[in-house]
Amino acid sequence: MDTTYTTYYAHGTPAERWERAQQFFGAKEYATAAQVLVGLVEEVPEQTGPRLLLARAYYHSAQLLRAEAELRVIVERDPVEHYARLMLGRTLERQGRHEEAGPHLRIASALAGDFPQE
Repeated sequence: MDTTYTTYYAHGTPAERWERAQQFFGAKEYATAAQVLVGLVEEVPEQTGPRLLLARAYYHSAQLLRAEAELRVIVERDPVEHYARLMLGRTLERQGRHEEAGPHLRIASALAGDFPQE
């Protein structure tokens, strides 16, 4: 890979890269946002925010297996992370894995307080 290309995505402090990734994501340049976020997630793996945005960028750029992998890390670390559960369920649904998606979507609904009306 071209080192200039790689250096661009890794340039700056973690805060600057976080801001850059958010700008790319906001501009719907999801694959580019993911390229910035990969290095950031490697640098600060304990932080949920960058990993969740990376998963979202993967999801929106149809990199569903990568999105699933990142979301599973988050859910494993924090089983009550509502949005990660929801995204994991939707990612599995988008892959046609509806049976696997169901429990995650039900947990996400329960965590959000969305209970069926009887």
